[in-house]
Amino acid sequence: MSGGASAAPRPDHASLFARRSGQFRPSPVRAVFEIALQPGMISLAGGNPDMSVLPHELIAELARGIVAERGPEVLQYGSGAGIGRLPGLVCELMRLQGAEVTPDRIQITAGSQAGLDLVTKLFCDPGDVVVAEGPTYVGALGVFGSYEVEVEHVDVDDEGLDPDAVAERIDALRAAGRTVKLLYTIPNFHNPTGVTLTEARRRRLVQVCAERGVLILEDDPYGLLGFDREHRPPSLYSMDPDTVIHLGSFSKIFSPGLRIGWIAAVPAVRARLQIAAEAVTIHPSVLGQELAAQYVGGEHWRPALDRAVALYRSRCAAMMDALAAHMPDGVRWTRPAGGFFTWLDLDPRALPHGDLLRRAVEHGVALVPGGACYADGRPSTSLRLAYSAASEADIAEGVRRVGQMLRD
Repeated sequence: MSGGASAAPRPDHASLFARRSGQFRPSPVRAVFEIALQPGMISLAGGNPDMSVLPHELIAELARGIVAERGPEVLQYGSGAGIGRLPGLVCELMRLQGAEVTPDRIQITAGSQAGLDLVTKLFCDPGDVVVAEGPTYVGALGVFGSYEVEVEHVDVDDEGLDPDAVAERIDALRAAGRTVKLLYTIPNFHNPTGVTLTEARRRRLVQVCAERGVLILEDDPYGLLGFDREHRPPSLYSMDPDTVIHLGSFSKIFSPGLRIGWIAAVPAVRARLQIAAEAVTIHPSVLGQELAAQYVGGEHWRPALDRAVALYRSRCAAMMDALAAHMPDGVRWTRPAGGFFTWLDLDPRALPHGDLLRRAVEHGVALVPGGACYADGRPSTSLRLAYSAASEADIAEGVRRVGQMLRD
């Protein structure tokens, strides 16, 4: 530029952000993952599946065969709805929880988190209300916030959501002029509390929402991870497929890295979800879908899943024993029947001074403070502990450190 010429103005990016961007906040759970990598830290934070139970050589051979034999097809663009036999296999998985589903109701997604985003985008306008368990899945709060949806919590007890409390909350919200679109629930081995909705409450909850014209968004990544292999609670979708939209995932029963999940919904809704998905991802990974179909459709999947559940059952028992040995008086915790988590309610009179996560890190353990699991960001008087990815020795030592933190 010639001498004396002024520099071109630079855009003020922050002033140009959309209003909704204020809801884009770092996940408190993801932030804990970085802390967990510090030397000497024991992590009871992340709800990760244990990948050691998988037959890695078999999976590698399956992937090699798919690419070698069908490379031009699986490395190309694919259908936005899902390809090959995967939707049919999803229907078989859902039958394990009592649901009769046909492939025209299955929308394959880039993980169930994408499914949660799609359903929210399709049904919710800014200012609409989603009723959810209190506490609830942190990732769901991020999605609802990004679409400027308001979350109203209904507390859970040891049997899950109370349907009558849900009915009262929906009626009160509508009486106040607010629009309730969805009830969001994780009925099986709930994240973060680990509790499971009883069958009687499931039927009543579906009835409550159907009578009020409120859709149920059933998020069920843990449904096949029950410690009792003989009995699986029926899915909410199996009770009323017109009222319930079901989210499923291969992340906990196979691989989270593949990012393959699904939505089950009535055909008219499924078609709209496909259009919404194509606008963002075009389609889920073709190679990932083919690998999931070959693995889950083969003979090795169920034995690997049984090994995983046995491992989680043993680790959960180790955590229950450690909690009984090391928690001070006034601490309560849930006793999961499956899944990855337990939830601790602390005595407010005996809370450590300062931020719970910071104090935990000072004691060499990473965990998720309970306040992160509420839309209103309330002060933490609770903790989520995960046992799925930690050894029994680390569980025992990590819980001992938590107990020491609460005593100090």
